[in-house]
Amino acid sequence: MGPYEISLFVLVLIVITLGSGIWIMASLVIVGLVSQFIIADFSFVKMGTISATIISRNSMSWELSAIPLFIWMGELLFRTRLSQSMFEGLTPFVNRIPGRLLHTSVLGSTMFAAVSGSSAATTTTVGRITVGELLDRGYDRALTTGSLAGAGTLGLLIPPSIILIIYGVIAEVSIIRLFAAGVLPGLLIAALYSGYIIIRATLNPEIAPKRDVIYSTRDLLAAARKLVPVLILMAVILGAIYSGIATPSEAAAIGLAATIIITVALRQLSWFVFYDSLKSAVKVSAMITSLVVCAAVLASSMSYVRLPQSIAEIIVDLAPTEFQLILLLSVFYIFLGLFLDGTSITVMSLPITMPIVMAAGVDPIWFGIFLVIMIELGQITPPVGFNLYLLQSLTGDSLPKVARATLPFFLLLCLGVAIIYAFPQIVLWLPQIIYG
Repeated sequence: MGPYEISLFVLVLIVITLGSGIWIMASLVIVGLVSQFIIADFSFVKMGTISATIISRNSMSWELSAIPLFIWMGELLFRTRLSQSMFEGLTPFVNRIPGRLLHTSVLGSTMFAAVSGSSAATTTTVGRITVGELLDRGYDRALTTGSLAGAGTLGLLIPPSIILIIYGVIAEVSIIRLFAAGVLPGLLIAALYSGYIIIRATLNPEIAPKRDVIYSTRDLLAAARKLVPVLILMAVILGAIYSGIATPSEAAAIGLAATIIITVALRQLSWFVFYDSLKSAVKVSAMITSLVVCAAVLASSMSYVRLPQSIAEIIVDLAPTEFQLILLLSVFYIFLGLFLDGTSITVMSLPITMPIVMAAGVDPIWFGIFLVIMIELGQITPPVGFNLYLLQSLTGDSLPKVARATLPFFLLLCLGVAIIYAFPQIVLWLPQIIYG
């Protein structure tokens, strides 16, 4: 087969397997094995030997051990009052900013993202506190919904990000450098969100009703004390990683231990919370790690059938500039985001796109952050945008109404991508400063 025939065959096979409704991890393996059998003409014995070796090797990956630990930590925070205390601590500090409590969704999501690593956990935890409070106080419904949907995606970008761990494992890129690279883009996007809220509230003060509340210095100090537990967790996790004391996996264990100690000290950890959080973490972790392992089978198969080389040949024939390539990949990932979740997008696309961007000279650290922002766009894009369904359940609004409310924040994310493309040092500066 030529490059066009190989690409078309694999594409059709992926569409058929995904469209059949079977599990995505099964689809990955089926596409890989069928491609090996038909295109590479491998025997069943050879396919079985290759797959068993790959599954065994990737199942024992030390880097993957960070995933269940960070997920369990997020589940514990979700089930305790630490998130409620965080909201109460932020409230006095945003009182004088145009938009007032609308900023608690952005700031709360930014802080919670730094200790959870999950967009779903960030959106659900912050949303169940802020949405009802803001709507009861008369804040604009669309802006309340949209700001939380957008800010919730920061759980994918701000370290410790589970998606960045998966990307680092599959692409064989330093996870510690990826974590450092995600900090400034995450803060940039949070600043874009808050800036938009300030502009809207300045033009139309009615979207954020003013309350005649004056906070004294004592009130501010009391509020700051409520932020201490989350700030301690952020300092422990990120400090352990960036100081070089611990690897991401070791930092995950340290963070989990610190979370348990803090929740026990605050008398918020019961046996029910412990068991329920552990059970949920095991389910989510098994799903994610299974996808990563099966994606390794697909990646190996694609190299055997020369799919990356085939697509690279097609792209070389088109002779795109770097800008055109990034624009093409942006459209490609936004399209995937309409139908797949972030983990599936990562594990399915990287075997194909990674060789292409490496051949084009794109920095793999920069591309990892670009990929995560593309996945964030998918989180707030119907029909499969997971954050939209979470907000639908929290607000009771229809999915189209939630999607319309989220549109400005979708565009702000696109602006964020344009900024980091124009100024790539926003991504690359911190890793270079810390690690050289």
